[in-house]
Parts: sequence; structure tokens; C-alpha cells
Amino acid sequence: MKRLLPVAPYLWLAAFVLLPCLITLKISLSSPATAQPPYLPVLDWSAGIDGWGAFLEALDFANFETLAGDSLYRDAALSSLVYAATATAILVILGTPVAHALARSPARLQPLLVALVIVPFWTSFLIRIYAWIAILKPEGLLNAGLVWTGLIARPLDILNTPAAVMIGLTYAYLPFMVLPLYAVLSRLDPTLTEAAADLGASPARAFWTVTLPLARPGIVAGALLCFIPMVGEFIIPDLLGGSDTLMLGRVLWSEFFSNRDWPLASAVAVLLLVLIVGPIVLFRDAERGRGEVGR
Repeated sequence: MKRLLPVAPYLWLAAFVLLPCLITLKISLSSPATAQPPYLPVLDWSAGIDGWGAFLEALDFANFETLAGDSLYRDAALSSLVYAATATAILVILGTPVAHALARSPARLQPLLVALVIVPFWTSFLIRIYAWIAILKPEGLLNAGLVWTGLIARPLDILNTPAAVMIGLTYAYLPFMVLPLYAVLSRLDPTLTEAAADLGASPARAFWTVTLPLARPGIVAGALLCFIPMVGEFIIPDLLGGSDTLMLGRVLWSEFFSNRDWPLASAVAVLLLVLIVGPIVLFRDAERGRGEVGR
């Protein structure tokens, strides 16, 4: 039993990460069919070697050729990356001062403030996004407040626009940016900024030259935690963005459940995986190279 313990994590990853990815890749190389399952080929285990030969011969890259040749999927991939990258940048700008304020608040108040950041997770994600519909619609709370204060003369069309998607993404993923940043900032030695102040640095300069560089691991962790799920986000663009919002998550759902084209949907899923994993691998290699140069 003790010999199995070191291997257990790898078995878990193989069963619940690698195997599903391989199944998705196999379906992406298949063809749609009116059958159960709704794709071909299906391996005939009783046919032995001949069955394996026929199975492998029937696989092709037609679905990936469709993705490459159809502007819909290229535009969806680009739009997803733009939405995710823009929202991540906004989250870094908003989350950094919030996390810094949390880390510098009195120790007795920090558990309460962190709990307030986590409180939204106690409510269903779907319900929270539906609440934003009531806030952003023309007769909603936001427009009513702006009209009441005199900032606008008539309600704005915010719902079913890219702005509504960005608002939803920023709201939904802000805790994922704040918490990793807070975890890093709360461990920083406050005497470092005090030393910068003693050397004549203003609070703003001390923050930019001392605190922010040391908080970089938290910024990177928060950015990845936000960027990765936002690329494949479905609920927010579907409810807040309307029918014109094009993102891979919506395309994936449409291919699976509306068109019933599992092979093409699986190809979209593989594309989504590449878009997510590729930048992470490149960033990891760059960080590793920077660390070696630093030594």
C-alpha cells in the first residue's frame, strides 16, 4: 500500500484529466452520425487487430479543417481571448488596491473583510448573473439611479452589449484576483516600505517600486485563475451579452446541444484547451528562464 501512495496522484490525474482529454480528442477526429453515440467510428473490441485498423483509418482531421476554414470559429476564439484578456487587465487594476487595503487593515478586521470578499460564493453563480440583468436593463436599478441623479437624461442600453459582458466578468471573477493577491501581500514585511519611506520615497513610489514587484506572484496567480475560466465562459455572455456576443463557450454549447454535432463540438473544446494551455506553458517557460537568469 505504501508503494501506491506516491503513484496515487498520477493515477488520479490520468483517470480524471488525461483520459477525458483523450476521449475528447478521439471524438474530435470522428464524424457525426445519427446513432448512439452520435459519432463514428466506434471501436469494435471483438474484431481484434482488424477492428483497430479500421478504427484508426476512419479517424480524420476534417473537423479541425472546418474550424480553420470557417471565420465563425476564428472570430469566436479571438473574441474570447480579447474579452478574457481585457477583463483580466481590469481585474488586476481593481483587485490590487483592494487586496492591498485588506492586507494593510487592522489584523482583527482582516478575517471579516476576507469573509465579505468570499460572501458572493455562498450564492448561486447563475442567480447572481440573473441579478445583473435586473440591474443593467433599461428600467433597471443602474439606469434608475443615473436618471435620478441627473447624470443621464434617458436610460442607457447597457444590457446585451459588450460592456455588460465586461461588467459581468469583472464582478464574477474579482474575488479570484483579490484572494491570491491578499495572500501574498499579507505576508510582505511592512518594514520594507518603511525603509523606502526613510530613503525619501513617497507612499505611491514605495508601492510601485517595492510592494508591486513583490506582489507579482499573486498578480500572476490571480490573472491565471481569472483568464483561464473566462476564455470558456458561457453563462455571462449568454445572459448579459445577448445573441450577438461571440465566444467559444457559446459556440461549444451550440454545437453540442443545438446542432448535436459532437465531433465538431469536441474539436472546439480541443481548440479551447490549446488556447488556455498554450499561453500558460509559454509563460511558465519564460518565468523559468527569468529565474535562471536571476540566479
